Amino acid sequence: QVQLTESGGGLVQTGGSLRLSCLASGDTSRVHAMGWYRQYPGQQRELVAAISGTTITNYRGSAKGRFTITRDAAKNELYLQMNDLKPEDTAVYYCHAVDMPTGGEFWGQGTQVTVSS
Repeated sequence: QVQLTESGGGLVQTGGSLRLSCLASGDTSRVHAMGWYRQYPGQQRELVAAISGTTITNYRGSAKGRFTITRDAAKNELYLQMNDLKPEDTAVYYCHAVDMPTGGEFWGQGTQVTVSS
């Protein structure tokens, strides 16, 4: 089992920045791919950014050029640096990890990001 704990959400004005962190604990040796998802009220979660290993990244279109996902494998931490935030980035952000041997998925509890206009 892998436990994921997010931090770093909050309220910021349009154009501001936030850095989300996700600490992984438990059997982290099985985790290869990690990512950040967000969820708007009443909607399904959507992928914001993902990373395989520590270097292969993938972003949804609206995040490209503004968000950066990084991973510190030694500290078992995942980060999402969000710059030039917009009101449409307001959502609950979730950390996600995949157990590569089994395909099992793990989720954090979520952290609220609110961008005021």
